[in-house]
Amino acid sequence: MKKLKQLLLPALLVVGIAASVAVPVVPVSAADLDPCTLNPGMCTGKKTDVNDIFKTIVNVLLFIVGVIAVIMIIVSGVRYTASAGNANSVAAAKNTLLYSIIGLVVAIFAYAIVNYIVFKASGGTSGVNPGA
Repeated sequence: MKKLKQLLLPALLVVGIAASVAVPVVPVSAADLDPCTLNPGMCTGKKTDVNDIFKTIVNVLLFIVGVIAVIMIIVSGVRYTASAGNANSVAAAKNTLLYSIIGLVVAIFAYAIVNYIVFKASGGTSGVNPGA
């Protein structure tokens, strides 16, 4: 079994490097990355309204909360594995994991609710097409 592990790791490393080198690179021009080219409806010349600004601010804050929740999930996993069977450490790690998952779920629901409210408040013209 140990010999298999010693052979498998270098083989996977070589395959991974070969796959990353063998991927063709496609040249991209600036016009390909222009949002007006990708979605002409975005560039109609209208000014940014308060709903878009509010939506952007809330989405950035919820993204930050989501990232923090994921980091805390990772930290709780590390704490759980490093607890070495100590009951207090295990309980603390489980609580951290529970609260992190609750925070992540709340952030996901808040993201959905804010986007829905902004969509309805703007008269259904926020660039989102829920019927498609």
